[in-house]
Amino acid sequence: MSTDSEEKILTDSLPPIRTIGVLGAGTMGHGIAQVAAAGGFEVVLRDLNDELVARGRQAIERNLAKGIERGKITEEQKQKVLSRITTTSELRELAAADLIIEAAPENLDLKRNLLRECEEVTQADCIWATNTSSLSITEIAGAAARPHKVIGMHFFNPVHIMRLVEIVIGRQTSDETAAVVREVGRQMKKEPIVVRDVPGFASSRLGVTLGLEAMRMVEQGVASARDIDTAMELGYNHPMGPLRLTDLVGLDVRLSIAEYLHNKLGSETFRPPEILRRLVSEGKLGKKSGEGFYRWNEHDSAQTAYTT
Repeated sequence: MSTDSEEKILTDSLPPIRTIGVLGAGTMGHGIAQVAAAGGFEVVLRDLNDELVARGRQAIERNLAKGIERGKITEEQKQKVLSRITTTSELRELAAADLIIEAAPENLDLKRNLLRECEEVTQADCIWATNTSSLSITEIAGAAARPHKVIGMHFFNPVHIMRLVEIVIGRQTSDETAAVVREVGRQMKKEPIVVRDVPGFASSRLGVTLGLEAMRMVEQGVASARDIDTAMELGYNHPMGPLRLTDLVGLDVRLSIAEYLHNKLGSETFRPPEILRRLVSEGKLGKKSGEGFYRWNEHDSAQTAYTT
């Protein structure tokens, strides 16, 4: 990994990032599009159909409206952000992108296929960044014609609030690519950390460990989901407890990540608890389904917490 001074030399010698394409307009994708536009980049937000991208844009508008209510931004700033975001369902609309950030579901084949498809329409020096929280960057890059341009750029939910972005370096990721992506993260007002491409990186290994243990505690009747979350919020100054966070991320997503880490690392720490498997099988996926470890109302407020 390069030093800060070497990184500046690298970034100064490379073409600037002006246009960012975001693949996926869901929870993570629309958040990434919002912070990219707020950072001054032109953004093309793409999903499979017009309805999905329209929902993503509406979510951005709601986030910005809340920002105005709280005095964080002005109406003028809101309009500037929205003016920088173009939505589309056509992959070819990403042709001018200098950087693609993929925020598709956690499926290796899906991400590899999207990478191949994007390489066919984007310019040769376009960087591909994946928002995966656990999958191997090196394995994803195995599908690339230009693997040195592939990197991990792992954001956190909600993207417009959480300051961290985890930059994950694959086996063939170039220093130039890493330097450019770190600078992009800073322009988005994020704090980038750089980690090697190991299962779960840094954040997911720690975060998933905490979340799974919290689920086991609920399963064993140690305390309610709300009280366990309160313990971490007030006792350890976490902004959000692990079970409420699981509801926001999606229980199905957490289950997939846990299974992947258990398989890759062989540690019982990551074996998914039965309560997680059961809730997913019942369709209780968290906020997006209206119920998980909490019940959620139409105003997106968490109500009754899960107890055994």
